[in-house]
Amino acid sequence: MADLFANQEPLQPLSDTQQTGPLADRLRPQQLDQVVGQEHLTGPEGAIGRMVAAGRLSSIILWGPPGTGKTTIARLLADAVGLRFVAISAVFSGVADLKKVFAEARDHARLGRKTLLFVDEIHRFNRAQQDGFLPYVEDGTVTLVGATTENPSFELNAALLSRAQVLILHRLDHRALCKLLDRGEALEERPLPLTSEARDALVASADGDGRFLLNQAETLFSVNFPAPLDPAALGAFLQRRVAVYDKDREGHYNLISALHKSIRGSDPQAALYYLARMLTAGEEPLYVLRRLTRAAVEDIGLADPQALVQCIAAKDTYDFLGSPEGELAIVQACLYLATAPKSNAAYMAHKAAWRSARETGSLMPPQNILNAPTKLMKQIGYGKGYQYDHDAEGGFSGDNYWPEEMTPQAFYKPTDRGLEKRISERMAWWDEMRGQRRSEGEPV
Repeated sequence: MADLFANQEPLQPLSDTQQTGPLADRLRPQQLDQVVGQEHLTGPEGAIGRMVAAGRLSSIILWGPPGTGKTTIARLLADAVGLRFVAISAVFSGVADLKKVFAEARDHARLGRKTLLFVDEIHRFNRAQQDGFLPYVEDGTVTLVGATTENPSFELNAALLSRAQVLILHRLDHRALCKLLDRGEALEERPLPLTSEARDALVASADGDGRFLLNQAETLFSVNFPAPLDPAALGAFLQRRVAVYDKDREGHYNLISALHKSIRGSDPQAALYYLARMLTAGEEPLYVLRRLTRAAVEDIGLADPQALVQCIAAKDTYDFLGSPEGELAIVQACLYLATAPKSNAAYMAHKAAWRSARETGSLMPPQNILNAPTKLMKQIGYGKGYQYDHDAEGGFSGDNYWPEEMTPQAFYKPTDRGLEKRISERMAWWDEMRGQRRSEGEPV
């Protein structure tokens, strides 16, 4: 046993709570250099490392996924720079709680000890409550350390963001998670009852969440197994971790953006991965279908008109079958889009035509293509000289359809990919015919 843990870091003496609490609490770092996976912040060259070295701490927002050490870092920061530590949660605290915290902080400041106020889930405070922090942050009553799993750009007031530095915490990588397990085994003075393959599977299941990993390890330590578990036995024993995915928050927009861009980039494997991420996390399938349909008309268009047909067929199939059978139709549509030839020519034509219409929306079409349902309209020239294309040679008259005050525009510029290559050739032939008839003096 001594050899097994010979290379482990020496652990600090534990408090009474740490000796009897959950494994994650018993392993909570006692110094900043014991925090794993965030060395880009806590190291000597990191923002936090530099603040601690200087002995001055500015207000900060810690942004990162669950289980990456936000609360731990905040507590250790207070100890490192000699500040009084106070923690509140935006989930359970209201205006009265904040007023009490600020009043106590002001009293302690008069006695020469300033306060680090840690606000967990700070994004859950509304805009008015966030504004309430400003005067106390500005006058130094508190040094604010907020923690959030959501993008601060969307969830926090600009005024609050301008007074705090946003520091991004990373998901714990494989090395950092393995280090946590090593520490857990050293503390328990026994290895986890797992094969090496099962240990890797346990680390992978944590999805970067150190707290979740240690909770799973504690469950394994609590049971006496006759033999180490292999991956299949581990999966049967432990509950699978639910993916972190808030359908109305940044995770939702990140994944749908990744899905759309993977399709646009013709990577069917990545597109299928992000589709699976969304659907297994509980995303509404019809929402995904709407975005796939958008990709069909924005990024594929007439390069393969069947892409749109596939999406509508997938929607009808899902309506008919539901989950899980109908999800296969969504998969088929996703793969069709990702492997189809790409063109945004229709999308760009739409934008250009709408812009031109806003600028020239009062111009009349040429009279020769106007209907003349009344005698008066015929007398003033409506419809005069119109050439019926089906009667023209080749089914093409080459007539002019643009307002007289407007130069013909080229909104739609097909690519040389997929069906658009044939469309491009056809349009080039029409342009050539118009040029010939113009040179021959025929009306165009």
